[in-house]
Formats: sequence, structure tokens, C-alpha cells
Amino acid sequence: MLKGSEIICESLLREGVDVLFGHPGGAILPFYDALWSYPQIRHILVRHEQSAAHAADGYARVTGKPGVCVATSGPGATNLVTGIMGARADSVPMIAITGQVARTVLGSEAFQECDICSIASVCTKRTYLVMSARDLAPTIHEAFRIAVEGRPGPVLIDVPRDVQLELCDFEYPEIPEPSLPAVSPETLEQVPLAARLINEAERPVIIGGHGILASGAQPEIQALAEKTGIPVINTLLGLSGFPRNHPLSLGMLGMHGMYWNNIVVDQADVVVGLGMRFDDRVTGRADTFAPHARIVHLDIEPSQIGRNVPVEVPLAGDAKAVLQHLLPLVERVERPEWMGFISGLKNEHPSLAIPHADVLQPQQVLAELNELVQDDPDSVIVTGVGQHQMWAAQFLFFNERNTFISSGGLGAMGFELPAAMGAQVGKPGSSVWSIAGDGGFQMTLQELATVAQEKMPIKIALFNNGYLGMVKQWQELFFENHLKDVPIPGPEFVKLAEAFGIPARKVDHQEDVMPALKEARNHDGPYLVEFVVNPEAHVYPMVPPGGSLADTLEDPLLVPTT
Repeated sequence: MLKGSEIICESLLREGVDVLFGHPGGAILPFYDALWSYPQIRHILVRHEQSAAHAADGYARVTGKPGVCVATSGPGATNLVTGIMGARADSVPMIAITGQVARTVLGSEAFQECDICSIASVCTKRTYLVMSARDLAPTIHEAFRIAVEGRPGPVLIDVPRDVQLELCDFEYPEIPEPSLPAVSPETLEQVPLAARLINEAERPVIIGGHGILASGAQPEIQALAEKTGIPVINTLLGLSGFPRNHPLSLGMLGMHGMYWNNIVVDQADVVVGLGMRFDDRVTGRADTFAPHARIVHLDIEPSQIGRNVPVEVPLAGDAKAVLQHLLPLVERVERPEWMGFISGLKNEHPSLAIPHADVLQPQQVLAELNELVQDDPDSVIVTGVGQHQMWAAQFLFFNERNTFISSGGLGAMGFELPAAMGAQVGKPGSSVWSIAGDGGFQMTLQELATVAQEKMPIKIALFNNGYLGMVKQWQELFFENHLKDVPIPGPEFVKLAEAFGIPARKVDHQEDVMPALKEARNHDGPYLVEFVVNPEAHVYPMVPPGGSLADTLEDPLLVPTT
């Protein structure tokens, strides 16, 4: 006989959980009391529940296991929602456990009562309100299965306080051995058609998305590229799914992708989309996307196939499993004209050139950080959302799986620091860099206290341009330079870090960048470097709103005037 709170702990242990990110409160206190008896489960006290969900997200991405976050009822539960929705948008497995008021007062507007299951129903794969302790073990087992099967995502389990105190017998369902998902007969029929299109293509390109990472299909996409000789482009969330230093790697495409990639897709005759959704940030104006191409689309969620662009060969299934069926059927085809065209684009349109300036350019910082992390390929980069995110995606070369973490679909500012905490816990032996903007950093900077308390050796590269930089860029380019509420003065960030016991330094000269990065890397513990960067720097290339990939704008400071 165990209490419901103890059953939760026992169930988590059987699912392989060894860390939780959370914040206690009244309705979840029985569970926290039970944690006293389970030292195998490490609890990390965040300073805000949103950070618990982002940390669970970061943990899940580097480990491949569901991240677990915990909060109390009412505001604790609602504060999780942003991070839960971020996990849903980016297909990240997560289990959120929330306390709830006692069954006897449900529906009475009791103190801190909130129908979190209804609120979270649109941003989870499933929600559960567990009304009996005997249902806890099977519910938790099912929740973990649902979180990882098919398209991964978050599941929420809401547990009333008295259910956590209720006694019942404990027996946990048997956990089956993991196996590669079977490929449906319908998809198997389409595989030879996909191979024929690939083999006959004159101007093919592969686009790898986050599904490659979720399925562990990095070896398969690399084998496909090498066997066929087809170049590989990545989506933002597909970065680290194909080695960036590989000769067939072209980097990122889309709104702020490499100019050459956008033109390559525009001119391709076959596009092979693997584990990606053809979302608006990738396609630009959807009706103009890849106008000459026949499209092969592989996605684990059948409803995504053909949703945004017309598809000739649909492949519904797990990327790793389907690619293993496709690989024996494809052939090596030499395409010297196509590869020469791509090489010419890269030479004539240097998207990674850094505009000259007398002030510190953010691109320079990331280019030098890239030099540093190439010596440590297991380094994990976690970004916030905005200009620094796009520059990081452009200038940092990721060669190992799951070494780039960013909020893509939801685009949640403030993601970078708490997600870096989760990544650091998930890969304790790796260097973890949090790439932050001064705007987003101010949304979750309270987690410096968590970093200090847990002695996490996270390195924070803070880009301070004094503005909400991406919003400012849009206002300048598309709103007649009406700069409304984008200056965002912050605290003295170095003093702030030091107030938490974290060493820090400020850099505003070009020659000081690499010494500061090395000092941060070599410090045994957390370290913050504030880079005071050019406030006028814009992110290019850029697909303008409503434009096609063929309309990609280049940096006017780099385009020749003659």
C-alpha cells in the first residue's frame, strides 16, 4: 500500500526519470513530501514555472527522453503553459505534472483552482485529471508512451491533492522493449517511387528537419546524401541533424537562411523533405515554393504531408525506419552542372561575410565562438529568439546530433537560459552555451539563481544592443522606420551576474572577443560575457514578408554596387 504521491515517484523511477524541474506549492505538497524518500530523483528548483517547462524541453532534446516538470495548481500550472506549447510546436516529449485542489472542492472556485486540463488541451497530445490513486500508475505509464510515440510532444497529468494522499496497492505495467516503428504497407508502396524520382533528378536537394533528430536518423540521412551525392539543407530545428562540416552540407534555408540555399530550392527539380513540415519560415510564400520541383515528403504525421505544399510522393512514417527502406534503392548520379551552379552561388553570394564596422559586430562574436566550439564538437548551443538566434543558426556549425537547441515553432523569448539548464543536466559532461539577447534574457534572468544554486557550468554569451533587435529590424524595413517601444534598457548585466555569485565581464572591442570566450570556456563553473554589439546590425539574408525564396534580400553592405 502506497500513497498516491509515492506511486507517482515509483512510476517515474520505472520510466527512467532521474531529474525533475519544478516549484512547490500547496496542491502539490504531498508529492514534494514523498520526494524525501526518493533521493534517486533529483529535483531542481526553478524560480518560475515557465522555466521548469523550458528546462524539461532542453533536457529532452539532448537526451531523447521525456523531460519532466512539476508545478502546483492555479498560477503554477498556468505558468507552465508557454513551455508546454513550445514543446508541442517543436515536437519535444515532455511530461508535466500539476497539483490540483482536492476532489471535494473541484468546481467551487477554491483557492488556486484552475481547470488546467482544459487550458492545456490545445497544446498537449493529451491531458489527464486523475481522480483515483489506483489510476496513477497506468496513467503515468500511458503518458510516457504517448509523449514519445508518433510525433513526440507534451502530456499533462493533473492530480488532486487528496489523490496524492490516498492509499492503494501499487503495481506498475510492464514496459516493452523499444523497437523501430513498423513502416505501413502504403508507405512501402511509395518508397520505390521516391527512389525513382531521386535517381532521375538533375537538380535534387534534400531538406532535413527536426524529425531527423527525433527519430535518430542522422546516420541514415548522411548515408542517403553520400550514396546519391545530393546536397543537404537544414531547417532551423534540423540543424545538427546533418554534419555542417560535411562537403554536402549547405546550412540553413528559409527566412534567414543562406542566400544560396533559397535559390537552390527555387531552382531544384526534386525536393526531398525529410522530417520537416514545409512551414512558412521555410517556404516563404507557399504557392511559389520550389516551382520547378517534384516533392517527396517524409513525415511521421500523415496530416502534415501535403498540408502546405503539393506533394508527389508521400512517405508517412518514422524517418529512420523509412530511410532504411529507401537507401538500398537509390543510386549515385554525377550532376556536375548542378553542383557547379551551387558552388557558383556560394562564391558570388557570401552570406557568411561579416560587414565591416568600427563597432563590435554580433556576427564576429559568433564566428569566433564557432572557431572555439569546433574543438569541442559535443558543445551544446541553446539560443533565445530573435536576431542572435538567426546569427547563431548561420555562423555556428553543428556536427553532432542534438547540439543545437532553440524555440522554433512557438518562438518563445526567454527560452535560452532555462533550456540551457535542462541541457546541462542532460549532458553534464558537455560544454553548454546559452546565446541570449538582452531582451529575451530579461524575461527569465531570475534563473541565474538556479544556475548558481545548482553550480551548473553554463556559459552565457549575452548580446546587448539595447533594443528588441528583430522587432526594430522589421519596424525599420517594413513600418517606415517607426521605432515604437523597441529600446529596452536593462540592468548592469555584469553586476547582476556577480550579485548571483557568477563571474562576468563586458566586451565592446573586437580584439577582446576571443580572450573573453576562452576565459568563459575555461572557467570551472557558470560565466557570463556581455557583448555590447552594433545596434544597427540587421540579419541578412532575409525573405521579406509575403515574398518567395527567389525574393531573398542580401545585406546591402555586402552587395557590390557595380
